[in-house]
Amino acid sequence: MSSAVSTRETLHRVCAHVLGRRRYAVSGRFGLRAGPAGIATPAYGDEPEVLRITGPLLVREVGATSTWMHLDGSTLRALASFAGTDIDAPFGCGPDTPAVGDPDEPLALAEAGVAGLTEWFALAWRVLDGVVGGAGDDVRAATVQLWPEHFDAATTVTLPGGASVNLGFSPGDGFEAEPYAYVGPWEPARPGDPAFWNAPFGASRRRSELAASGTDVARTSAAFLTTGLALMSADPDGA
Repeated sequence: MSSAVSTRETLHRVCAHVLGRRRYAVSGRFGLRAGPAGIATPAYGDEPEVLRITGPLLVREVGATSTWMHLDGSTLRALASFAGTDIDAPFGCGPDTPAVGDPDEPLALAEAGVAGLTEWFALAWRVLDGVVGGAGDDVRAATVQLWPEHFDAATTVTLPGGASVNLGFSPGDGFEAEPYAYVGPWEPARPGDPAFWNAPFGASRRRSELAASGTDVARTSAAFLTTGLALMSADPDGA
């Protein structure tokens, strides 16, 4: 297993079983967000409380108090305890929730590897906000979330004709090892250029493709997502 894949899978476990688990125990919700230089929960609870990963640290903010713990070399059990949640309690955020694994095994989460993943999620938020904001007043969109089940940042856009389309950014998974952006229509129709629709769920573009010839990834990924919406808007039923 490459170091990038190992880092991604380890961070996925931390996000699901520390951040997502703690937020769910308090609020009944487990969606995450891009945070300052990392990944964060929305504020939850009465005080309120936020958990966030920033660089090499897990930070816990409760009311006006901030505490922190290093990720690299810590165990999942220690991080969960620091976050105020029980790693042994039943928890799931969907059928593909990552396994807890050995909660007492030291984690390898070097700062550089974590930074590479969180920069991808920060890009996702910036691009998705821009694409949705430029799609028109008659388009509706769900709040962009970093789902701890699949570990991707995504939104669902509902077009004027009623078609729903998922837009998102994955850091890599069982489908594609490299980070990629994707367009996932809910309907089976794939209108327009067949070459655009290159994935079982719709269309995807690897980060290396989006960055080809030194192009700006934010610009090329926004253009890709916008093209997907335009194809579905023009002919959502494939007629």
